[in-house]
Amino acid sequence: MSNPSPILAQVADYYSAKLAEHGASPRGVDWNGEESQVLRFRQLARIIDEPASFALNDVGCGYGALYDFLAPQHAQMRYLGCDISPGMVTAARERHPGAANASFVQGAAPPERGDYSVASGILNVRLQHTDAEWREHMQSTLDLLDRLSTRGFAFNCLTSYSDADRMRDYLYYADPCEWFDRCKRRYAKDVALLHDYGLYEFTILVRKAP
Repeated sequence: MSNPSPILAQVADYYSAKLAEHGASPRGVDWNGEESQVLRFRQLARIIDEPASFALNDVGCGYGALYDFLAPQHAQMRYLGCDISPGMVTAARERHPGAANASFVQGAAPPERGDYSVASGILNVRLQHTDAEWREHMQSTLDLLDRLSTRGFAFNCLTSYSDADRMRDYLYYADPCEWFDRCKRRYAKDVALLHDYGLYEFTILVRKAP
């Protein structure tokens, strides 16, 4: 793997520490629990409009929980997970030794394009970086998702509409209207903003024209 950017290297260290503390679990990827994780996956999976065979890139795959969610409904999919944390990739491979339609690689991006790409939680932990630095990082990440995807991509972010007393200074709370507008102007005409599923976050779906 090529050397990651300073931002990605610090984020990798953060998540590697979470995994070491909590193991291959929702808390190990810095979520509160399985219930909210499944709810989050349901929103991201709405990008999939191909019921049969498709290829999906999971950018920031963690220990492969999204694969576990999708596999029962999409037996013919080809899933490729990538993560910048070596420990996460190891955990994902160990948890899915018999999954013939899944592979896991270390890196900031998968080595090939897919029909769809998803990114869950990778745009939240900014650590000490400024708003301007993190927004630039977010934009480059969305550009990557766009390049990786032929049919569309989905991502989630913590929302700037979160209650002030729940906000933490090391996390980034994005303006959903701003990022909807950016996606609409930059990537596709068919863009959906999901902000109605009970979590302090939003999901954006970007569907490309065939």
